[in-house]
Amino acid sequence: MTSILPIRPETGASQRAAARAAEYGLVQLGGRPPLGRYIKDLWARRHFALEFAKSRFRAANEANRLGMAWVVLNPLIQAAVYGLIFGVILPSSTKPHNYTAFLVCGVFTIGLFSGCFTDGAKSLVTNRGLVRTLHFPRAVLPIATLLNKLMELVATTVVLCVIVMLTGEMPQLDWLLLIPAYFFLALFSGGVAFIAARLTVHLRDISQLIPFINRLIFYLSGVFYVVGNRFADKGILGKVIEANPLNVYLSLVRYAMLEGIRGTGPNQINIDATTWIMAAGYGVVMFVAGFIFFWQAEGLYGRD
Repeated sequence: MTSILPIRPETGASQRAAARAAEYGLVQLGGRPPLGRYIKDLWARRHFALEFAKSRFRAANEANRLGMAWVVLNPLIQAAVYGLIFGVILPSSTKPHNYTAFLVCGVFTIGLFSGCFTDGAKSLVTNRGLVRTLHFPRAVLPIATLLNKLMELVATTVVLCVIVMLTGEMPQLDWLLLIPAYFFLALFSGGVAFIAARLTVHLRDISQLIPFINRLIFYLSGVFYVVGNRFADKGILGKVIEANPLNVYLSLVRYAMLEGIRGTGPNQINIDATTWIMAAGYGVVMFVAGFIFFWQAEGLYGRD
């Protein structure tokens, strides 16, 4: 007999009807299955999630003349604009080693998070027709968003490596640290996508705030500067900003790619076991918490 967790407690006639339905093996369409079965159903739809992500990846820029080139042109233009502005504004003494590569690492890496946050929030709302007409675990949609952004990250990372080499850095084994750094960042970003997707369904106004939240996170996460130096005199506030998950992930990527940034001096980044533990903890906790938070409202999606 198949069991489905009710969305809300049932009483009276509805309770008897539910019991009768269960007796005959009938299940509630769009209900919330137990977590274990939900994960099993989600794994069974993994090919759907991947194809959905691929189709979005291809369709994102197909109307443009330059097509897929915009996947790397967008972050490149962003980095150029920010480099032009902050490269002039910031005094030379406050700029980290190899500032061009430092900036490009920051802009390209944080794009995974900001993309998951923005598009993850819209994943259920923009696919409302799909949610209402087809039966599948709704978590497929935020996961497809994450896969889509990972595809973009792979493309931009190739360009990132080329730019870093053009600025004087040579490939080395430490560059492989990008893999675990991106993996933990992807977990964290996926968890944020789950949470944003559910919240946006309940309260559409949140989508209006996301650009401002994204921008605030962008400026506080050390995309343009070394956070440890900038907020060293701010006491507990400085420690909190330094422990910001996005700052942790940006620091890991820069530490892996830029040899001159490593150290404990001004405008340098020191990475130890604690940093990696924080990166793993942020990623795993956010993904699990976000997934469970999303699953708890599974029966409500598509009923607005």
